[in-house]
Amino acid sequence: MYDYIKGVFASKNANSKGCFITIENNGIGYLIEVMSRDYSTVEKTGEEGKLYTVLIHREDKMSLCGFLHKEDRDIFLILTSVSGVGSKMALVLLDEFQSSELIGFVIQGNYKELTRAKGVGPKLAQKIILELKDKLMNYNNTAPIEIKSEKIQNTQAMEDAQTVLISLGYEREEIKSAFSKALMNLDSNASAEDILKESLKILSV
Repeated sequence: MYDYIKGVFASKNANSKGCFITIENNGIGYLIEVMSRDYSTVEKTGEEGKLYTVLIHREDKMSLCGFLHKEDRDIFLILTSVSGVGSKMALVLLDEFQSSELIGFVIQGNYKELTRAKGVGPKLAQKIILELKDKLMNYNNTAPIEIKSEKIQNTQAMEDAQTVLISLGYEREEIKSAFSKALMNLDSNASAEDILKESLKILSV
């Protein structure tokens, strides 16, 4: 319903229920739950900003979650598609790990790292890895994007990174442009996680 809301950060409030920022746009104040690191990033109220949003619709209430960076919102949507992972748990995971780290753990099947997040036990971590790997790595219609690079020798890493980005909703032309810039900062043995990390930095701008 809302892709993003741009306006003035009117107020901040952190309590036992979470971290919240009110952003005012055209006389309407939107109360948005955010990650603690985004909450800390917004140091002052009264300044203009933008939050990429997700509308959470439950039987008893509706609420908004927001993110300063688009890639965090995209990973949030993927995380909450896993059965047993609600918005609160997804925010905890994104607070504990960078988006590129989470994707890296999924690609590697490294569920033990996910248990570092509060409330994530081994069984849930394995479930997250299993379901996300299927969603991220088995996306249809992912013919390789042709990018000439004398630096990167691992073409499989590039294809894996491309598959993940397409599953996150990025267009092929966006990915091609991001890859071209990202590969300039990587060495010849860059992994899929390395390519994703650099590409997401560029795509988030």
